[in-house]
Amino acid sequence: MSSEVPTQPPKRPSSKIVSLVKPDRDLAWQVAPTLFTSFKYAWMGISYAFLTQRNFRIHVLLGSAAIGCGIALRSSVVELAVIGLTIGLVLAMELLNTAIESVVDLTVKQSYHELAKIAKDCAAAAVLVAAIAAVLVAGCVLLPKVFVLLPALPG
Repeated sequence: MSSEVPTQPPKRPSSKIVSLVKPDRDLAWQVAPTLFTSFKYAWMGISYAFLTQRNFRIHVLLGSAAIGCGIALRSSVVELAVIGLTIGLVLAMELLNTAIESVVDLTVKQSYHELAKIAKDCAAAAVLVAAIAAVLVAGCVLLPKVFVLLPALPG
C-alpha cells in the first residue's frame, strides 16, 4: 500500500491574453461629456438630498446657524474655515449615507437582510460621528466667545 495521495496536476494559467491597453471609457464620456454636466449631476444629488432627506435639511440649517454665529461672534477666518470644514464633512457623510441606503434598497428590494441592516446602520453611524465632531468643534470655537460676552450683557 502506497502512502502517496494522488494529486491533480497544477492548473494552467488561462489561455486568455490580458490586454495592457487602457479600458474603453468611451461610454463614460457619453454620460457626462463636459465638466459643466458633471457639476450639474452633482448639484442634482445635492438637490435630491435636500428635497427628500429631512436630516440633510436639518444639517444645512444647523450648519448655517453655526456659520452665522461664528460671523456674529467675529470668529477668525481660520475658525470659520474649521467650522465650515466640519459642516462640509457632515453634509458629505449625509450624502454618502443617502447613496448607500439607495443602493442597499435597490439590491434587497422589499426583503429584509441582516447585512443590508448593518450597511445602513453603519452609514447612519458615520453621519452621527461626523455630526458629533462638528458640534464639538463648533462648541470649542464658539462657546469661549459666548462666555466672554455673557458678563457684558445687561441684566
